Amino acid sequence: MTAVSVHLVVLLPALAALAGLWLRWSRPIAGLVATGTATLVLIFSLLALVLTDDRVQTISTFGPLAAGELDVPLNLLADRTSAVIALAVAVVGLAVQVFSIWYLHDDRRYPVFASTVSLFLAGMLLVVQSGDLVLTLVGWEVMGWCSYLLIGHVSTRESARRAAHKAFLVTRVADIGFILGLVILAGGARSTGLGAVLAHWAGEQPGSLSALVTTSPVLTLALIGIVIGVAGKSGLVPFHDWLPDAMEGPTPASALIHAATMVAAGTYVIARFHPVYAVDATSRTVLGVLAALTMVYAAVLALAQSDIKRMLAYSTLSQVAIMLSALAFAGTSSVSAVGAGLGHLFSHAIFKSLLFLAIGWLSVLGGGTAFVALRGRARGRGALQWSIGLGLAALAGVPPLVGFFSKEGVLAVAEEQLGGPDATTATVVLVGLVVTVALTAAYSARAWLLLTTESEAEDVALARAEAEGGQAESPDAAASAGDDLATAAPTPRRISAAAAITVSALAVLTVVGTFFLPALPGGIHLGVVLAIMSVVVVVLTALAVRSAAADGGDPAARLGARWQQRSDRGFGVDTAYAAVGRGVVSVARVVVTLDRDVVDAYPRGAGAVAGLLGRVGERAHRGVPSTGLVALVVGVVALAVAGVTVWL
Repeated sequence: MTAVSVHLVVLLPALAALAGLWLRWSRPIAGLVATGTATLVLIFSLLALVLTDDRVQTISTFGPLAAGELDVPLNLLADRTSAVIALAVAVVGLAVQVFSIWYLHDDRRYPVFASTVSLFLAGMLLVVQSGDLVLTLVGWEVMGWCSYLLIGHVSTRESARRAAHKAFLVTRVADIGFILGLVILAGGARSTGLGAVLAHWAGEQPGSLSALVTTSPVLTLALIGIVIGVAGKSGLVPFHDWLPDAMEGPTPASALIHAATMVAAGTYVIARFHPVYAVDATSRTVLGVLAALTMVYAAVLALAQSDIKRMLAYSTLSQVAIMLSALAFAGTSSVSAVGAGLGHLFSHAIFKSLLFLAIGWLSVLGGGTAFVALRGRARGRGALQWSIGLGLAALAGVPPLVGFFSKEGVLAVAEEQLGGPDATTATVVLVGLVVTVALTAAYSARAWLLLTTESEAEDVALARAEAEGGQAESPDAAASAGDDLATAAPTPRRISAAAAITVSALAVLTVVGTFFLPALPGGIHLGVVLAIMSVVVVVLTALAVRSAAADGGDPAARLGARWQQRSDRGFGVDTAYAAVGRGVVSVARVVVTLDRDVVDAYPRGAGAVAGLLGRVGERAHRGVPSTGLVALVVGVVALAVAGVTVWL
């Protein structure tokens, strides 16, 4: 039964994607197929969680493939780890599909959107259940393609098309390292099976030379290549700038990409490869440093964003870096490190999908996702207000919400490594974590204050505009990165019961989701002293933000208008991307010129000379006597006659 459940968890969303495209002429049927299939995926993922245990079960598919000396089994796997993560993906997938029916009610391309979401889920679930590097790569690339389609869904907007192209190019460049890493691992093990790869490279295979494998620079190269691929998909520095621009997609797409699929997939992949990373300190150091840098840098950028969707996007970068930082440790804490990283993946999927969908609901009421448009809009909204509050509290790490326990697990793992072989990396990560905890609490508290309190200055402006018979509108609201077909509605729409229940259910899971964490390796892992310190940091930071907003203004205004403008521009990274792109194009043009006008000049010159000589030779052998030849013949005859005459 476990094998059947795992097969269906992967196959059903893929079949739903095909069926949805075939039925795209009927919006109600396409929605029914998408939500019905997502419901079945959730049921079978729950069944798989109940039926599996800590043992890894190998589940065959249509393999193996004939590939000469390379073994390609194409197996799936099932254990508690894959079951818990698949459950999180299924929950978010169902929530997104249900919410999208209401949110994109007037989008004529909704059936295509729903089909793409289903295919996206199939790709992620294939990565989760994969026991073969080939299947992992297939799921990985399917997600990359679907992210391009979802980000550019509103293709009539140039900004959406640009964001989609940017995401595609950045992640494809990073995937070069990912593919090379997988090829090296599979080539060394002579198999694409995950078990065989781990056994070979981790020195667990009988008769293998463990010391040689452990110190192999080839292994280091492969693992760093995978880290580069993960950095591209997860948005680690320097591949981070595509993720905030991905907010050009509809809000449900943002919830899917940022919560439980592509950006979190790298954490799961490295967790599965962790036995190999455990024997290579260099690759773990690279991972730890990138994660520490990203978590702080992204949290700083989130602090003063003028658009709440972009704030949540930078928050995702920071939180994914926290997940990955746990996987930078090995030794005695190896199991706890994997459990902590995956635990934060699970909790982040719940509370971040809650936040994106709740903000999508609020944006329909406010007409945009800029803080100016949403100022005070959540106040008095009942379930919506408390859903946003729970999501922000879980993001900040307020106990006893799921975000608190998962974040504290990462802190505890980093603390345990301070006296071990990874002490330097642990110090860097731990400092980054503490700073990130404070910054996360700050931007979460700021968002809550802005969404639930109104500015007196804005009230005066609105009253004046109404008195004059006009409408006050902020330029920021019109230029909001999150504006899409749903938020462009001229009047607010009442949310459907199904969409409201979906948001409320995610809010409940944010409270009770902690009960799923013990199913992951290492269970719930806390350091009492660090937990108390982090709670104190969160409380003090929230009070400081509240004090900065005592005059009713935006707390981020204390940083200055120039800082806010630079934050909105991502500190100029997009400009740097464009400069690099122009540089690459310029170099390419120079190469083309040299190839055409210099390198190819010699062959073309040689060809021209050969052609000229050929024409001369052809002319000389045409058989038509020339004047010189006639003169020569006449002279020879005359000499012959004269010689004969003299001789006689």
